[in-house]
Amino acid sequence: MSTIPTSTDLNATAAKPDRGNKINLLGLTPQQLKDWFVELGEKPFRATQLLKWVHQRRVDSFDDMTDLAKSLRDKLRDLACIRAPAIRLDQQSSDGTRKFLLELDGGGSVEMVYIPEDDRATLCISSQVGCSLACTFCSTGRQGFNRNLTTAEIVGQLWLAERMIDRAVNHNRAISNVVFMGMGEPLLNFESVVDAATIMLDDNAYGLSRRRVTISTSGIIPAIDRLAERLPVALAISLHAPNDALRDVLVPINQKYPLDDLMAACDRYAKVVPHGAIIYEYVMLEGVNDEPVHAEEMIRLLAPRKDAVKVNLIPFNPFPSSGYKRSSRNRIERFRATLKAAGINTVPRKTRGDDIDAACGQLVGEFEDKARRQERLAHMGLEQIRVTSENH
Repeated sequence: MSTIPTSTDLNATAAKPDRGNKINLLGLTPQQLKDWFVELGEKPFRATQLLKWVHQRRVDSFDDMTDLAKSLRDKLRDLACIRAPAIRLDQQSSDGTRKFLLELDGGGSVEMVYIPEDDRATLCISSQVGCSLACTFCSTGRQGFNRNLTTAEIVGQLWLAERMIDRAVNHNRAISNVVFMGMGEPLLNFESVVDAATIMLDDNAYGLSRRRVTISTSGIIPAIDRLAERLPVALAISLHAPNDALRDVLVPINQKYPLDDLMAACDRYAKVVPHGAIIYEYVMLEGVNDEPVHAEEMIRLLAPRKDAVKVNLIPFNPFPSSGYKRSSRNRIERFRATLKAAGINTVPRKTRGDDIDAACGQLVGEFEDKARRQERLAHMGLEQIRVTSENH
């Protein structure tokens, strides 16, 4: 039997204490909210009412929750709050993409990106302040790591977007798809990310389908298996190299979880993921991972499982001192055609928001680099990466 969480328990996990030590209700899953109401001596159905007020109507004042008794509203005002990160900057790209810099309680900031398209509107959200994985082509990874976001801080990004952005898509919601592809490695903040996704999927909250919530990972194998058991939403793998020698350098977590083990985990996940397909992200770096030999290696890696594969080829988005160049359009098309001829579903991703540094790999917040990543990478010779690619 599960133990009903106390206010202290909830403060320590899902909804980090806000000012005045109040519980931030943005961070409570439906079950946690029901348990909390029972603890307060209230009926469990109050949780459903509150979920709709907070997440569907995006109300942040208990006074506006008119179907709750005044005594309950007074109690909620004393014990809880509805508080999202504060918006410090809102930039709009020429293509309609919007990047938001969000300020967190206690200092530091993260970025989220809104990407409108004709048939959907995607919100790219962050799960950590910085990132510890040090992928060499990623601006966030170059900055180092500070802390995990709370569930409330993760859900608060969607709550803010739904509040601010015109509901042109589907008429009743601003956001049709959510991707955990912003700052951080989502599966290294497992509990908060899963709880946030649970709220996003709930019909009384945002009502998104599992295929419209995508969690990206660089390959944290134990967490991939746990996600398959807990909440099998759409999965994206940051692959970026078709062999261990190159991936060890580009995506250093590969040294702990090499490709053979990662692909086996993906095969297990493909059995439960919506519609079976896993997205493999592949950033295109000129002269590093975009040669014909790399395309042939990708075919050997993915062809045996091609019915459960979609490959996104991502043009590299430059940032200062990256040491990389974006592959030419011809190189990307050659790579795509080679994979497609082998029966692998491959799509070049259109670069969005690069004029405001909102494209893939460009997100950078403001925080203290506890890992001193910038200092250490300053001493790393990026020529080593090209040598690795050429010698393999």
